[in-house]
Order: sequence, then C-alpha cells, then structure tokens
Amino acid sequence: MTTSDSGAQPAGSGLDEAWLLGLAKAAAGKTEAPLELLVEYLSLLADVAISGRRPRDHELAIVRELGRRAAEQGIPAGRVVDLYLSAAWRMWRDLPTVVPPRDRDAVRASAQAVLRAASEAIAVLVDSYQVATRQLIRHEESLRRELVDDLLRGDSDLSRIVQRAEPFGLDLGRAHHVVLATSDAGLPDGELTVSVLERFVLDHLGDRDVLVATKDELLVVLIPALTPAGAETGGEIGELMHAALTRHRDERRWRVATGRAYPGAYGIARSYEEAREALVLTGRLRLQSDVVTARDMLIYRVLVRDQAAIGDLIKSVLGPLGDARGGAEPLVATLEAYFAAGEVATEAARRINVSVRTITYRLDKIRTLTGFDPGVPTDRFTLHAAVLGARLLEWPERELPAVP
Repeated sequence: MTTSDSGAQPAGSGLDEAWLLGLAKAAAGKTEAPLELLVEYLSLLADVAISGRRPRDHELAIVRELGRRAAEQGIPAGRVVDLYLSAAWRMWRDLPTVVPPRDRDAVRASAQAVLRAASEAIAVLVDSYQVATRQLIRHEESLRRELVDDLLRGDSDLSRIVQRAEPFGLDLGRAHHVVLATSDAGLPDGELTVSVLERFVLDHLGDRDVLVATKDELLVVLIPALTPAGAETGGEIGELMHAALTRHRDERRWRVATGRAYPGAYGIARSYEEAREALVLTGRLRLQSDVVTARDMLIYRVLVRDQAAIGDLIKSVLGPLGDARGGAEPLVATLEAYFAAGEVATEAARRINVSVRTITYRLDKIRTLTGFDPGVPTDRFTLHAAVLGARLLEWPERELPAVP
C-alpha cells in the first residue's frame, strides 16, 4: 500500500489489507478503476468510522488522483460516484466484524463521521474528475482542429496523417465528403455548435465516422460517402446539415455546401476546395438556395476557369449597357431577375421591387444597346451566360480582367 506525500502511514493501516482489497475489487467490478487508490479510500473510511475524525488533506489528495485517473481512463462520471458509494456501503456492512470487539460499539455510532467523510471525498472526486475531463476535451479539440487543418490543406506526410486520424475513427481509405456551413451572423458558440451538430449527424446517419470542426469562421464536417464509391451528389447530406443548424431558429441564415466524395487524404482536400468554391460562387451569384453541392456549381466553375474569355464575353455583350443612364448595374440586375423568374416579367418585377412597366422598358433598352434580344433563344443564351459571368467576376463593381 502507498504512503501519502507527507510520509504518514495510510489511514486504517491496522486493518486487514486483504479484506480492503476484496472490497475494492467487488466495488470496481469490470471497470479498470485503480484499485490501490480505492483501497486507500476504504482505509480512510474505516479509520474515520473508528476515530470519528475528519479526512486529512493528504488523504483527499488520494481521492483527487483517483478522480483524475478515472477521467483519463474514460470511466463515466456516474460510474465513478457509484464506485465510491458502493465501496463505502460494502466497507460499512463488514466493518463491525473485522475491528476489535472493544471498538464495535463506537463503529456502530460513527455513521455521521463516515457519511461526512464520504461526502467530502466524493466532492473532491467529482471536482477532480470534471477538471481532468475539461482538460482532456480541450486537448482533443486542439488535436481535432490541427488534424482537420492538415487534411484540408492536403498535408504531404500521408503516413503521419493516417496515424493521427486513427484515434478519431477516420478511415482515410474510404471516400469522404467535406461539408461546409457558414452563417450570416457568424458561428454561435463554436465548440457547442460542433458537439450539437456531431450528435445530430450521428443520430440520423447511425454509427459513422463523422468529424466536425471549425476553420476560418466555417463549420467543417468530414463524413463518409453514403456509398463505398461515393457516387451520390451529397445533396442529402447537405440538407441534413442545414436542418440540424436551423432547427433552433435563432434568426441566423445558414448556407451549406457539399463537396463531392473522393477517397484518401488528398480526396478530402479536393472535396474541401470544391465545397469552398461552391460557397463563394453561391454568394457571388446571389443564389436563393441555402444548400448547394459541388455538382450543382460545375457549370459556373467552367465559366470562371477562363476569366479572360468570360471577361471578353461580358465586355462584348454587356459592355454597351454602361452607356445607359444610371450605368450597367440596373440593367444587369433586370436581366438576372428576368432569367431567374423563368422570363416572366411580373415575377421579375416582384423580385427586384419595380413595376412591370419598368421591366419592359429596361428589356427594350437592353435590346437597343446590345443588339441581343432576351426573347430569342440564341440571344437569350448569350445574354444569360454573360450575366452569370458578370456576377461571378463581380462586374460592373470591379474591372474586368485584361484580355491578352
């Protein structure tokens, strides 16, 4: 049996150590509780029962150490308290039969001292357990953020990444989606949102290897593909995330983007870039949908791949609108609303809060200045592509890239 830091012998050292160890084993059951510390606690209770004294600081330090070690071993807090109470009643039940006869009457009269000692010990135990648990959680959160950062960056040290991913249950051999979520009012209590979202996903998708973290004011979710090959678009996953984030209705508007699923560590970085680009393009295009997938945005990615070419298209088709009174922006906004409304003038007017007559006037102005008629299919396609390009390149607010 160990001694305290002060060099004093453990409390109750005159009692049968085999008896105390038997009680500790019976109370611990199948848990991996440190028995030597539990025996120290039982020795304390036995001595308190006989003498009626209060626990000493070095004895409570033993209890504090047990709480810390129980937290590190992952023993649930309720089970730790139950362990201590179970050990106490077992000791109390058998104590009168193992102490000298002259002390038995004193033992039977010492319930108050034992209960007081148990109460103080459990208070120390729970406090120590909670402190250790908070430290472990902070450490795990730090490791998780670092892992997610490296995965999204495409860290080249693949063997090290695989090793670091294992404790989080992340199988990098599988195809994974990266889902990003952003709010117009920022992230509410980042770590709380992470834990709530993680629980929600697991509840709805079952026991899957989901990793949730935050990065650059974004919620990041790494989730295995629904099919081994990752053939699905990710729309179902995006809708699930959006439902989880909006169910509390805290007045925030959430926008969610899902990258396509790819296998391996580099696949995660690729899916992340797709999801991030989808969020950026959705904002520039002023799309109404709060849930988008990388596949939804492929046509827009094609448009921005050759910025010089799309810039030339915008300048050639929409450039003349800059000569209109009020500039190009009102006319570009009119075309954007007109195409989004399915070329219905009344709906387009409602969307930009003007009269139908204004829409008709502006469309006539566009025909005159550009030579393209929104009512002619081939002209409509050209105008629509030019308008999409203008939004993607943020024209006319920004200058167009130079044409080589």
